[in-house]
Amino acid sequence: MEDKKRSQREYCRIIDMNVDVTNLNSALLKVNELANQKSGSYVCVSNVHMCIETTDNQQFEKVVNSADLVIPDGKPLSWGQKLLGYTEARQVRGQDIMNALCNDSGKNSLNIGFYGGSSEELLQVVADNMLANYPDINITYMFSPPFRPLTEVENSTVINDINNANVNVLFVGIGCPKQELWMADHKESLNCVMLGVGAAFDFIAGSKKHAPRWVQNIGMEWFFRLCTEPKRLWKRYLYTNPRFIWGFGKQLVKHRLG
Repeated sequence: MEDKKRSQREYCRIIDMNVDVTNLNSALLKVNELANQKSGSYVCVSNVHMCIETTDNQQFEKVVNSADLVIPDGKPLSWGQKLLGYTEARQVRGQDIMNALCNDSGKNSLNIGFYGGSSEELLQVVADNMLANYPDINITYMFSPPFRPLTEVENSTVINDINNANVNVLFVGIGCPKQELWMADHKESLNCVMLGVGAAFDFIAGSKKHAPRWVQNIGMEWFFRLCTEPKRLWKRYLYTNPRFIWGFGKQLVKHRLG
């Protein structure tokens, strides 16, 4: 078994990406711990796409492997961990940990922030739906950035606004790898834990459909998303999925051979 320790955390290396061996409860405890530290930290919600991005880009590999927590959102990653000997490994979906954090935010006195989404209107729908589901949630910050790099003045304003809103948990939904790079760049200037949640805002607002739970459980959520967004996703899956199978297959053979 390829046991590793990183700041007292056990993780499993999947090709070039270090993925924490965890479960939903343990991940929640860790995020709450980070949120209460009042200093910058970030959590990567990893999948096959992210794994291949770390293989192709050394800077991105460093960003992901320097995260305070890397949770196995993609089912193939938790399967991979088990095949490498981590039988206690479990999938931790980004949407599930986001919902759990929002559900417990009132009890845990955590201020929630949203950064991302396609528009301010969409974020307002997200906020309304979250308030309907979790009446005790305290949303203190929302911002949908433009589809261009922020100017220095705009970026300074964002940093000040997030810190002045006393955000404890900031959900960042601007897509991989952009959101992970953004979180790493802002770790030293923000006083909260950031979670890269990809398309979660679209799912919460209802502009994209969730795969049924049984589809998620059999590891075919990617196929469901491909069927719902074929024009956007077919190239990504055609490029990443075979490379992941090949790369992890070689790793598994080496592991089995000792």
